[in-house]
Amino acid sequence: MNTVLTRLFFVVIVITSTPAFAQDSTSVDESDTIVVRKNGKEIPIETYAAKYNPRKAMLLSAALPGLGQAYNKKYWKIPLVIGGFAGLGYGVWWNQDRYLFYRRGLFRVLNEPANPTVDPTTGLTALGNQVIGTTIYFPVGQNGALSKDVLRNAVNKFRRDRDYMTIMCFIFYMLQMVDAHVDAHLKEFDLNPQLKVSIDPGVNNGVGLTLKF
Repeated sequence: MNTVLTRLFFVVIVITSTPAFAQDSTSVDESDTIVVRKNGKEIPIETYAAKYNPRKAMLLSAALPGLGQAYNKKYWKIPLVIGGFAGLGYGVWWNQDRYLFYRRGLFRVLNEPANPTVDPTTGLTALGNQVIGTTIYFPVGQNGALSKDVLRNAVNKFRRDRDYMTIMCFIFYMLQMVDAHVDAHLKEFDLNPQLKVSIDPGVNNGVGLTLKF
């Protein structure tokens, strides 16, 4: 019995709700137009969003990082873009400088002859290396000296870190382009913060049920 009543109730709901779904979906109330408020003026969201071209924003960022953010009027992002490139660029430069330094030292040790002559005054060879026992070292600072294996490891480390930072620069470059492109797309969601949504139930000609947002 309960099953029969449940099915009958479901059929009645479907029949009475049919007119609500059959309404003309193309009719739009002009009072429902979504607007944004800029400088005290109400602008339709379509007009507001059309001012920002995602393709143009991305191309501007490609030409000059941060320019696309300025085009989108996201000025607070410009220092982040500049700071990101400055930090990554410094990382590339520093690792490159260390790489070249240890690379020169490694080549100097490798080019040393088997039995180099040591200057008794300076304690260094003609190439400027230091000999301790039978091992040749590259002098660093006042009392430091690096062996061939240590130099080779340092060269590999700083070359790897330099390449890693270079890749990070390229990734960051692409990300700021994507950010400008997405920001321009999302302008249509920069809505009036006072915009509200309410539910307005009603009866359709006394037959069906309607639900208006």
